[in-house]
Amino acid sequence: MARRIESLYVDGPAGRLEALLEEPVSGEPRDAALVCHLHPNYGGTMRNKVVHRLARALRATGSVVLRFNFRGVNLSDGEYDHGVGEVEDARAALEFLRRRYPRLPFTLAGFSFGSRVALHLGCEHPGAARIIAIGFPTVYQDSLPPGPCPTPRYFIMSTNDEFAARSEFEPWFARLPGRKRVLWVEAKDHFFSDALDSFEEAVTRL
Repeated sequence: MARRIESLYVDGPAGRLEALLEEPVSGEPRDAALVCHLHPNYGGTMRNKVVHRLARALRATGSVVLRFNFRGVNLSDGEYDHGVGEVEDARAALEFLRRRYPRLPFTLAGFSFGSRVALHLGCEHPGAARIIAIGFPTVYQDSLPPGPCPTPRYFIMSTNDEFAARSEFEPWFARLPGRKRVLWVEAKDHFFSDALDSFEEAVTRL
């Protein structure tokens, strides 16, 4: 039987959010994962290649995955809200996912801007099994919630990320309180160019 792929809309605080729900590659889901995309003002959508690979890797490890477009992106209602409203969009999407799969543990994941959203929501939301932050831009480091995070945080970073130089990221990561891990992928840039297979494999090792 082919896995189920469902295009749908989630009721968000600024209107409907376009979304895509996909079952695992095989078997029953063991986890429910919400995936957030990169910056809406810079071409970010749920169909970005890194977001797609992230979702595929999570499905390969047994997750049912909900991707969605933030407000104002493609068919989602509303307008960009400087990260504030986007956290609320993610919260609404997570609530939908939790209602659909109430007995499953859940993961919050995101790429670039979406990693910031996932970290905000995951450190505030009780019960998340883990947060997966892909390509977290160091420019955002001072805007994250202060203090320790109760949720384990996993970072996957490109060795040549133009928005998160390793020399900037590593000291910040060393000071980050709580349970954490970082995996480095040898890649040309922020988008893991020429290294998407290695990136996807790294996700499956978390």
